[in-house]
Amino acid sequence: MTAQIYISIFVAAAVSYLIRVLPLTLIRKPIKNRFLRSFLYYVPYVTLAAMTFPAIVEATSSPIAGILALVVGIVISYFGAGLLPVACVCCAVVFIAELFL
Repeated sequence: MTAQIYISIFVAAAVSYLIRVLPLTLIRKPIKNRFLRSFLYYVPYVTLAAMTFPAIVEATSSPIAGILALVVGIVISYFGAGLLPVACVCCAVVFIAELFL
C-alpha cells in the first residue's frame, strides 16, 4: 500500500514537472502566430473562471443566492468597481438572499 502511494506521488510530480519544463525547453523562439498568442493570453482567465464559477454557485446553501451574487457582481464590475467592492457587495447579496430564501 505504501509503495503505491509513493509511486502515485512520483507520477504526479513527474507530470507536473514535465508540463512546466517541456514548453521552456521545446519552445525557444518567440511565438509569432497571432492565434496561438491570443489563445495563450486567455488561458489563465479561462482556467480561473472554470475553477471559480462552480464554487460560486455551490458555496452557498442556496444556489439561487450564489447565482444572484454572481449576476450582481458582474453588473457592478461592468460599471468599473474594483475587486474588493465587488467581493463585499457579493457577500452582502448572498447574506441577504439567504436570509429571505
